[in-house]
Amino acid sequence: MTLTNNSKGALYMAAAMAAFSSGDALSKSVISVMNAGEIMFLRGIITSILVYLMARRVGALRSWRVVLQPMIMLRVICEALAAVTYITALGMMPIANASAILQAIPLAVTLGAALFLKEPVGWRRWSAIVVGFLGVLIIIRPGPEGFTAAALLVVASMFITAARDLATRCVSKDIPSLMVTVCTAISVSAIGGLCIVPFGGWQPVSITSLSHIALAGVTVLIGYQTAIQAMRTGEISVVAPLRYLSLIFSALLGMIFFGEMPDVWTGIGSTIVIASGLYTFYRESRRNLANKVATESTARIPA
Repeated sequence: MTLTNNSKGALYMAAAMAAFSSGDALSKSVISVMNAGEIMFLRGIITSILVYLMARRVGALRSWRVVLQPMIMLRVICEALAAVTYITALGMMPIANASAILQAIPLAVTLGAALFLKEPVGWRRWSAIVVGFLGVLIIIRPGPEGFTAAALLVVASMFITAARDLATRCVSKDIPSLMVTVCTAISVSAIGGLCIVPFGGWQPVSITSLSHIALAGVTVLIGYQTAIQAMRTGEISVVAPLRYLSLIFSALLGMIFFGEMPDVWTGIGSTIVIASGLYTFYRESRRNLANKVATESTARIPA
């Protein structure tokens, strides 16, 4: 049986979400014995070596001066901040809850695109954004028990990741994706190293912990590359909604390895966030289709 491009894209995206969720679980498994900076540093070194070798093999390396471009610098900073806030939060809350909050990233990206890139957003998508963020509030449940430092860290990570994605949109298309990944991985590792002392200092690394971090580095690389392949192979309207599979993978990993059971409110909030995100994807695809039809109709008009 021959798979269509959309089917291949869907499989790539599913693999990406499984890889990212696995990387989060592996990082969470060692957060009790080392700090987030140390995890970022060690994981980043492994990821950097692997992605550098891959980029060199396919001829994707460019001058290191590209990292000085404003949008790449912004992307690198956002990637590092998102990593440190999220990894720290993983040691303080269930992985399913953290993943559920991150499902609002597409809504935050749409919000940022409207505010900073002046992309047109109609009242329907504005409504979906508001409803989606209400879903996030249900997940974190503001109050003495719900609105914790961990929840604030994940919310911060969500908005920072959205800023990273917006910066990525503005990166010159002449720069290969792998080169961007190389710059990001090396920079995140370096920033992680700078965070080690402020976050409590270097902790001894056991063979078990090092193996978990090494595997996390591999899964992160797999996630990056399969996500890129997914977006390049399938239609965005088909592939992008499958990002929500990460919530399912994270919930399963949390139950199996950490004994974490998502509560009812997390389930309700997650459903609202995902429904809002899916509706946003739907409206975006409709708008793109309408623009395409209008462009084609204009092209057919004789001069």
